[in-house]
Amino acid sequence: MSTMSAKIVHISIDRNWKEVYGYASRPENMPFWASGLASGLTQDGDDWIAEGTLGTARVRFSPRNDFGVIDHRVTLESGLQVHNALRVVPNGDGCEVMFTLLRLPGMTEEQFAADAAHIMKDLKTLKELMER
Repeated sequence: MSTMSAKIVHISIDRNWKEVYGYASRPENMPFWASGLASGLTQDGDDWIAEGTLGTARVRFSPRNDFGVIDHRVTLESGLQVHNALRVVPNGDGCEVMFTLLRLPGMTEEQFAADAAHIMKDLKTLKELMER
């Protein structure tokens, strides 16, 4: 498999990185800011189940950690697995939240751009929640 194109989608948030990580890393909070999970997540052992436009997906999150890592692997009903790298890192008194978007095989440039825009919309929602 060759390396896929990648784009880092990020936003600055004026709040301590540990507080942002504490909120954003909890799967039960994701429906409030991650619109792809707006229907909510149901825990099933180590995984979380999400119902969405692409059907049922299993989501496995990285364990809570001291490094701001919120990586998660999404497994679609088709068996396709997508690794999502999500990070919260200190930036002065605030933080940067960064999502690494990979361009999957067969994805058009337009679809890739639409995914990036969707992620930015979600990060802006997280920013609004965290800066209240």
